[in-house]
Amino acid sequence: MHPSDLRNAIRNAGVVGLGGAVFPSAVKMNLSGHCERLDHLILNGAECEPWMTCDDLIMRERAEEIVAGIHILAHLLNPQEVLIGIEDDKPEAIAAMRAACAGTGYAVRPVPTRYPSGGAKQLTKLLTNKEAPFKGRSTDIGVQCFNVATAYTLHRAVNCGEPVISRIVTVTGHVARPQNIDALLGTAFADLIAQCGGYLDGVERLIMGGPMMGFAMHTDAMPVTKATNCILAAGLGELTPELPVMPCTRCGDCVDVCPANLLPQQLYWHARAKEFDKAQDYHLFSCIECGCCSYVCPSHIPLVQYYRYAKNEIWAQEKEKQRAELARQRHQARMERLEREKQEREAKLRQKAPARPEPAIAGPEAGKPPIEAAIARARPRSETAVAESGERNG
Repeated sequence: MHPSDLRNAIRNAGVVGLGGAVFPSAVKMNLSGHCERLDHLILNGAECEPWMTCDDLIMRERAEEIVAGIHILAHLLNPQEVLIGIEDDKPEAIAAMRAACAGTGYAVRPVPTRYPSGGAKQLTKLLTNKEAPFKGRSTDIGVQCFNVATAYTLHRAVNCGEPVISRIVTVTGHVARPQNIDALLGTAFADLIAQCGGYLDGVERLIMGGPMMGFAMHTDAMPVTKATNCILAAGLGELTPELPVMPCTRCGDCVDVCPANLLPQQLYWHARAKEFDKAQDYHLFSCIECGCCSYVCPSHIPLVQYYRYAKNEIWAQEKEKQRAELARQRHQARMERLEREKQEREAKLRQKAPARPEPAIAGPEAGKPPIEAAIARARPRSETAVAESGERNG
């Protein structure tokens, strides 16, 4: 298939990044305007958080289908090298992927098991020693990264004609039988937990995602979406204890653990003061919200919550600016349309009005310009009026 037709088929099948970001994969497969050819195509097989094993299981059980999806990616992107990064604590997954990649030239590379090595930027650094520029994309350095589950759904979409209707979900924590389930999208969390034998005692919070970057759910009636890679029934042991927040001491622990090499304490001060422009100067949007800074903070400051708040406020302001600009453009277009319609009406009226014939000028005024002829005709009447006025006064 032509790459454009293939990308359209992938988009219509609903293939997105199943590592958690759910970014449309068809957009990432279009390199026009970014680079002519990739240096490295990276397949992310490193779990992004503790407790998750969905990627581990799919590599162990469906390695050949993942490689079939990699073939499609290689056809579209034509990379010089294909790298598959897997954490070194997954020996079965590494063995299965190496067996499936035999003879393909795809390289399986174990990476250290250290959170958050499963992040796209962190894995790119580990495998290629390259870093994407600030406000840039990975394609600017000749790299593109996809999750192994995305490659599997890509194979199902292209080779089997099956859109993305399910995904593997890790159900773990305080449940009777923790396991991975190939769940249809839209399935309620409660049904998956019932499939695992139900809750155990001591559940404090239901989290979609992992303990570091996940989001608390208010109910287990929530449906499975493409972003649902894990359902964690967390007890007190899996949660950071809620301790009173104390003032920042500028100890620098958050700086030491930040995988994005940011200054979390500066971001915190500006986000708290609602100085969003200054927060952006410190590269707020480079934060991947991994939670490492909050975890090590001795003052128990919920740093990531401040960053999320600042990002949401900035996005809201940008949307408001866009709405205001759209309203201004619509008003300007309306005024231009009204002026254009007015001119068109006046032009039509001028066309419909009958032409008035010019009065014929005879006598001594003939051949003179109209203004001079009018003056010449008025002069005798003026002289007569002056003479009659003099006679009356006399």
